Amino acid sequence: MKWLIASDIHGSEFYCKQLLASFDSENADRMLLLGDLLYHGPRNDLPKDYNPKSVIALLNERKNQLMCVRGNCEAEVDQMVLEFPVMADYALIDLGNGKNVIFATHGHIFNESNVPPHQKGDILLHGHTHVPKCVEHEDYVYMNPGSTSIPKENSHHGYMIFENGLFLWKDFDGNVIKEYKY
Repeated sequence: MKWLIASDIHGSEFYCKQLLASFDSENADRMLLLGDLLYHGPRNDLPKDYNPKSVIALLNERKNQLMCVRGNCEAEVDQMVLEFPVMADYALIDLGNGKNVIFATHGHIFNESNVPPHQKGDILLHGHTHVPKCVEHEDYVYMNPGSTSIPKENSHHGYMIFENGLFLWKDFDGNVIKEYKY
């Protein structure tokens, strides 16, 4: 299965459209969104073409292809307008080796400073910081796709692809920025 993984759309119609176009061009099977779908929050400037209502419509059209976790900007009112679940604090994805999982979360609760319970070889995957990362720790790997709409620390607007144990960080031009083989 081919996953497109992204985080922190923050209500940007422009970058949501780019993300969905990338999903189509990558021919991915599923999209995992790591929270902060609709709102920009008080610490961020408005992203380009801020239009949460349009983002709602764009994502609802893809509801059967999405899996999401709750970001720190999601609220119960968001679940009322989104036609797919967005209020789970985390999701577990089997890595296919019969032992390890990806612990997918937003990052405002569980992160490198507050690691969830895990087994050696698991992956902690979260957004929230808006900075793409891949850090091998002694007993787990931390990954972050960065932000689709408000990248920080001079990083790119983009997403990740996960397929057959290979993780690729890409920009919206399709350029591979970083890769990691699990």
